[in-house]
Amino acid sequence: MSETQLFLVLYVLVGLRLVFHLYPKLLDETWHQWQSELIDGMVVAGVTALLLINFVVRSFFIPSGSMEPTLQVDDYILVNEFIYRFVKPQRGDIVVFKPPESANSNPDHRDFIKRIVGIEGDVIEVRDGALYRNGFRVQEPYVAEPIFGDEQPVLVKPGHLFMMGDNRNNSQDSRYWGQLPEENVVGKAFLIFLNWREKRLPMEVLRTDQGVPVVADPQK
Repeated sequence: MSETQLFLVLYVLVGLRLVFHLYPKLLDETWHQWQSELIDGMVVAGVTALLLINFVVRSFFIPSGSMEPTLQVDDYILVNEFIYRFVKPQRGDIVVFKPPESANSNPDHRDFIKRIVGIEGDVIEVRDGALYRNGFRVQEPYVAEPIFGDEQPVLVKPGHLFMMGDNRNNSQDSRYWGQLPEENVVGKAFLIFLNWREKRLPMEVLRTDQGVPVVADPQK
């Protein structure tokens, strides 16, 4: 249910509650009490949901395969919009964000979702099919295949993040539109709760995984 739909439902419920209050004889006493308690409970639940949607948690839909295999097309996820008020984004976080203006392939201005592979001060490079961070090749179990093409070393600027999709060979990310300003981050994805196409409720927790540095780069 969208935020607009939720507002509409709450509007109708409050209207019904007012009608039952002004015209109690529309229902007998037992039904009147039961209906009033039910509507009151639904209104409280709806207001609570609105507060969560606007200040803490929001649901997002995955429209593309850029984060496969971690996130599948038609997954619905929950995103914590509150967490980065207390902590800074970390390597390995999967985050929803407003794409920078340089991502001109986004005419609908939709939010993006990618994984943070570099934070300020990191040097990011792609070579021999693998991600290198600060001179170390990073083993990433969430990436299904070697990365096509090389990327020259890039220093992540202060206040910026380097983003990549887990589907490295089918993802428009920082390799194409540059580094992401931290203020563009909307929140951290933490749960897959529904896939409508497959009609399943995976309830899979998304944990931070920054990969493991396994080989020192001899050229550094």
